[in-house]
Amino acid sequence: MNKIIKILTPLFVIILLSSFSIQKQETCSLTIEVSELRNSKGTVLFALYNREDALPDEHYKKFYKKLIGKIVNGASSVTFDNLPEGKYAVNILHDEDNDGKIKKGIVLPKEGIGFSNYKSIGIFNKPNFLKASFDLLKDKKIEIKIIYM
Repeated sequence: MNKIIKILTPLFVIILLSSFSIQKQETCSLTIEVSELRNSKGTVLFALYNREDALPDEHYKKFYKKLIGKIVNGASSVTFDNLPEGKYAVNILHDEDNDGKIKKGIVLPKEGIGFSNYKSIGIFNKPNFLKASFDLLKDKKIEIKIIYM
């Protein structure tokens, strides 16, 4: 019996100590709201990015996660859950024709677009990850302005 105790005691101590060294990665939720949509046609595409090389993403192929929001009374919102702490940026499309693409005229978009930390877009204010990004360290709610050209 003493031999069993001598063998099991160090094993028990190792298991006990290792349980304290396991660090749980913190996760957060991000709620994104958009209002003042020009109409209630279609849906709103919310694309979330976590890489510097991902924005701009005109064809919505470089996103980390994507959600589609319904429009109710000219507004829409979604919540991304279980996100690791980190740096993120958001790109939104008021997808009036529900095709998942930005409908464009000759150069400018015909549908509304928006980015985190942007109130306007122009030749000297083009969207990029560095300017659009923000730190997500706890649950957060942000509002993004939709820009119609």
